[in-house]
Amino acid sequence: MNVSFERKKKGKDEWLTPPYILNALGEFDLDPCSPIKRPWQTAETHYTKQDNGLTKRWFGRVWCNPPYGNQTEKWLAKCVKHKNAIALVFARTETKMFFKYIWEKADAVLFIKGRLRFYHRNGIEGDSAGAPSVLVAYGKANVKALLKSKISGIFIQLR
Repeated sequence: MNVSFERKKKGKDEWLTPPYILNALGEFDLDPCSPIKRPWQTAETHYTKQDNGLTKRWFGRVWCNPPYGNQTEKWLAKCVKHKNAIALVFARTETKMFFKYIWEKADAVLFIKGRLRFYHRNGIEGDSAGAPSVLVAYGKANVKALLKSKISGIFIQLR
């Protein structure tokens, strides 16, 4: 769903990745969490909520801004299995999910400086996120993409 933000404001629960993040990371083959209506492309191919990207075959380089909350873990597990993805999640480093799918399985992380301002489906920038965010790289090419991105933050190579 390419959604973010655990809290709902004015009944909205889709919060899109800021375009400068996507532009800095290069092209992706698949976004398995894409909103049905989006103001910009996030990948060559998009799976929406109607497609259920968790049940579909993933291919190529994957962009994953999953639904946040108790579903995030399932998406990170699929990123681990696919081995060629960048995920954007909250930087809740103490959680079981973070230990299991990021600290123990990811190749690198980039803790983004400050709080992201996610976007609405109409392309308008929203409020700042409810927590800090981290980009998680699975696969060596994605580690290089994080390094090359010049996104402000702290990069840590894990493997």
